[in-house]
Amino acid sequence: MEEWVRQALRCPTCQGELTDAPERLVCHGCGCAYPVRESIPSLIAGTAERLGDGE
Repeated sequence: MEEWVRQALRCPTCQGELTDAPERLVCHGCGCAYPVRESIPSLIAGTAERLGDGE
């Protein structure tokens, strides 16, 4: 994914900034993680998993 595209993406749940993590994008605001498969993020609120403090 192009860097400028990744930087423009926002969390669909809270509009927070997303950070790259292995095979997912993680929201700084609400802690949701969205899967990335074959370089394509799935930013559908229902596909997110909420990460605990340890992840």
